[in-house]
Amino acid sequence: MSRAGQVKNRAPAPIQISAEQLLRESAERQEQSVLDPVNKIHDAEEYQSHLRDRRQHFETNIRYRREQIGWWVKYARFEEDNKEFERARSIFERSLEVDHRSGELWLRYAEFEMRNEFVNHARNVLDRAVQILPRIDFLWYKYVYMEETVGDLPKCRTVFERWMKWLPDDNAWLAYGRFETRAGNNVGAQEVMRRYVNTYPCARAFLRYAKWAEWEAKDVSLARTVFEAALTDLEVEESRQARVFKQFASFEERQGEYERARVIYKHAVSLLHLGEDEIKQQEEDLPDYEITKRQELYKSYVAFEKKHGDRQGIEDVILTKQRAEYKKKIATDPLDYDAWFEYAKLEEDHGDAAAVRDVYERAVANLPPAQEKQHWKRYIYLWIYYALFEEMQMKDLDRASQVYQTCLSLIPHSKFSFAKIWTYAAKLHVRRRDLVAARKLLGKAIGLCGKEKIFVEYIALELALGEVDRCRALYTNYLKAMPHNCQAWSKYAELERSVGETERCRALYELAVSQQALDMPEMLWKGFIDFEIEEGEGDKARKLYERLLERTGHVKVWISFAQFEGTEIGAGLEAARSTFERAYDQLK
Repeated sequence: MSRAGQVKNRAPAPIQISAEQLLRESAERQEQSVLDPVNKIHDAEEYQSHLRDRRQHFETNIRYRREQIGWWVKYARFEEDNKEFERARSIFERSLEVDHRSGELWLRYAEFEMRNEFVNHARNVLDRAVQILPRIDFLWYKYVYMEETVGDLPKCRTVFERWMKWLPDDNAWLAYGRFETRAGNNVGAQEVMRRYVNTYPCARAFLRYAKWAEWEAKDVSLARTVFEAALTDLEVEESRQARVFKQFASFEERQGEYERARVIYKHAVSLLHLGEDEIKQQEEDLPDYEITKRQELYKSYVAFEKKHGDRQGIEDVILTKQRAEYKKKIATDPLDYDAWFEYAKLEEDHGDAAAVRDVYERAVANLPPAQEKQHWKRYIYLWIYYALFEEMQMKDLDRASQVYQTCLSLIPHSKFSFAKIWTYAAKLHVRRRDLVAARKLLGKAIGLCGKEKIFVEYIALELALGEVDRCRALYTNYLKAMPHNCQAWSKYAELERSVGETERCRALYELAVSQQALDMPEMLWKGFIDFEIEEGEGDKARKLYERLLERTGHVKVWISFAQFEGTEIGAGLEAARSTFERAYDQLK
């Protein structure tokens, strides 16, 4: 069982402890610090005794710790503080016998000589150091710094030349160039930087040269020349680095040359595929660093256009970004036909004809995975839009016709077909004034496809041309293929009636109603009866009603029959009343 909660005493303690009391107690309990005794030297003998003791102490330490350079340096510093320069120099020499490969030790030795203004000694020490350790840069830096400090510029230049023979890193060359600039020798400085980029023909060297020319030499034309040389003279993998274009464009922007900067940015966008997806960059096997730099370059381009560009420039940036998104979509899923539609529409609105055709060609190359009509329904519209583009925008009817022909050759007509492709292609031939080709194509469509829409379009074409005999032949084939199609029978009869062939129209209706299987027989009977009524043949219309009632006793047929009898062409009101009574008796 849980214990019952007890109420704690929350009253204040009888004895309160303050912060002042805590600090006082801590100070009282603190131990007293013991200070080292101060040795006071009263005469020269005591001073020499003190020096002897300290030297013995240092000698003992370096006897047991010869490899520890710090003890040697402390020992030499002790002698230096006591103005025993020869002894200090001797200690440094002894330490160099222990470790002459220590660059730090040589540096301390040279600094000792320089602090005490022994310039020649310092020069000798540094000269020995750089001969033994030519690859340690800080020794060279100290050497040239000393020569420049003492004002011996020819000697400093000689030291730099000795250093350059060892092909040091970039900072050494820049230090040499800056030295010549400080000395007022701009021609010599430019010569040094040229030797630098010739020694290291890489993007880093050219960019440092250009930066030096702009900020230190104050020579804008030289900086621009260096940037241009970086793009033309370097190897492809070096000249196509994103940082080259970025720094060149930034330089032109700082100089107020916005058009030149825009040209550089656009060249970089087209050359490096900026703003596009990472797939192409991965195909180029670019390092992550370069990919990051290219992204930064593209962001700089966008910012530049927003700052200095016009509406067209900003739209170009947006279009580049949209193209990159569409390319990423279609690269991920080449069968995403909706993405292809949007991509092609974008190019049609803003691109040139070559770009649009390239998009359509790449789109139609992605055939559906299976020969099933449901997979081909969206794909077919790529061909249709392609042909419409060629016809409507490019006004190239021949090329549009070739597009349709290529599409028809790809469709597996033995399994399925598309009537719209056949009709669109045929109508295009008509617009090209090539009726022979249109008729051949529609005839071929009837043989391969045989859909109702093709018959309807073919008949409409011939009817528009006034070819009644051809229409009759087409209707004959139409009805042979689809004898159950009441729409076809009705249209055929209307055609004969429109040309004044009443008997042929009546014969067609008779033949139609005698068919065993019809999809909409009520439409045929109604059309037949209306035809006889319009022709004034009341008796024949009455016989048709009687024949129809033998087949069906639907109430609507009785009502229509009675209403017919009540008209002028009918037998009169009594006959209509009699028909209603018959219907009532029949349906009761």
